[in-house]
Parts: sequence; structure tokens; C-alpha cells
Amino acid sequence: MTIRPFDPAEAEQLARLFEAMQAHYRVPCPTRPAIVADLRRLPPGNRILVAEADGVLAGFAAFAEIWPGPGLRKGLFLKELYVDDAHRGKGLGRGLVKALAALALAEGHSRVDWTADRSNPGLLAFYDATGARREAEKLCYRLTGEALAHLAGRES
Repeated sequence: MTIRPFDPAEAEQLARLFEAMQAHYRVPCPTRPAIVADLRRLPPGNRILVAEADGVLAGFAAFAEIWPGPGLRKGLFLKELYVDDAHRGKGLGRGLVKALAALALAEGHSRVDWTADRSNPGLLAFYDATGARREAEKLCYRLTGEALAHLAGRES
């Protein structure tokens, strides 16, 4: 297993994993050309680590820098962590989180944050095993769709 930064030349390969992730969560997926285009022009501050196993991209961690945090320090926010079905249970997910933790420390970040689905006990056990602390006092909000348009004053 190798974990390294994503190379935009691998956009087609990584798009396959993005499609698999969307299928896994049973959510709509853009077309592959749209995914590839987005991967080739990531917004500033957004990065991806990839896990390669058996000569193929088998997982990824997509993350971004966040600021300010406690003590007005910078941190990282893990947006997506995914390992394809054929490579689960082989340490790739843990390897990606470990590599992200090492990157955070190397770059002077004070923390790594993420969210997790409360209804997925296997996922929660995986994250608990990293030594991360559940933040019970925090609640995630999402503004999307009609509510986003309404608040922005752009009702249809």
C-alpha cells in the first residue's frame, strides 16, 4: 500500500472511486467528465490523499484547511474518506487517516475534524479506534436546495 498526494493526471482513475462512493451511499452522481474536470481544478485549499494497492487507486481522503480553530490555530477538515469494497479491511482507511494526521502535524495544524453518520456503527467503531474524540456538544448543519436559495434571496 502506498499513500501519497493525488496527481491530477490520475483524475480518470480517481473519478471511478468517486462514482463508487456515490453508489455506496446511494446518492446521485455527476457524469464522469464532470468529476474529472472538477478533480483537475480543485478549489484552492482542497487536497486529496490517495491510497494505491495492487497497482490501482483503492481509496482516498479529501480534505481542506480550516481556520480559525481553538486558540486561533489552523486545522484540517476531512470531507470524504473512502476505500473501495475490494480493499476494505486491509488497513487502507486507517493508513489514510494516519497519513492525514502526520500531514496535519508537519504543516502546523492543531487538529483534524470530520463528521460521521450516526447510523453506521461500523464506521463509528472505525473512527473511535483512531483515538479521535466524539464531539457530543457539536451539531452539523447543512443549508442546501430550496432553503439555500431562499436564504440567499434567490427563490425560484
